[in-house]
Amino acid sequence: MTAAGIPSPSRRGERADAARNRRAILQAAEDLLRSHEPGEVSVERVAAAAGVGKATVFHRFGTRAGLMRALMLERAEALREAVTSGPPPLGPGAPPGERLAAFLDALIGLAARNVGLMSAHEHAVATAKHGGGERQSNPVYVFWHGHVAELIAQARPEAGADLLAHVLLGALHNEAVARLLREGESARLAACMRELAAAVTANAGA
Repeated sequence: MTAAGIPSPSRRGERADAARNRRAILQAAEDLLRSHEPGEVSVERVAAAAGVGKATVFHRFGTRAGLMRALMLERAEALREAVTSGPPPLGPGAPPGERLAAFLDALIGLAARNVGLMSAHEHAVATAKHGGGERQSNPVYVFWHGHVAELIAQARPEAGADLLAHVLLGALHNEAVARLLREGESARLAACMRELAAAVTANAGA
């Protein structure tokens, strides 16, 4: 685990063949998401595209949701590092309102670059059979929520930061937002989220 609570994507001590299979599986899933709807990217299809057996995918990632989660972790790691140790305003050192706006901008940028993956991850979470597939238990979401809640609490100690963080992040998880991202409207979405961030942290420094 990293200090921020997200499992590290590094695989120290991993056998060379296992590392190749992992990279091939993740690359195959990413490639398929560029040309197929999320629900069409099954474990069987990923395994065939990666040139491995279906059992290899299940052994490595557990479930389809686990596979999508692993791919999300790979994509989210750079954002986590920027938040925890990068320069302000995304990293430490800026006022909480500025950091929140910068984080939401970065989050939308990540989603815009990976809209197929984000949709597939949501689809896998929604169709998972076990409670561990719920969004709130996902380590990526846990970190994002914790960071947003902390910034809100710094700006407005009296506010319900935990719930407000869920509301802000929840605004990004719906089909209307996914459609805007697919249509290249990320700048419009980012501007809207900046307005929400400003409203949530309006009492900062008061």
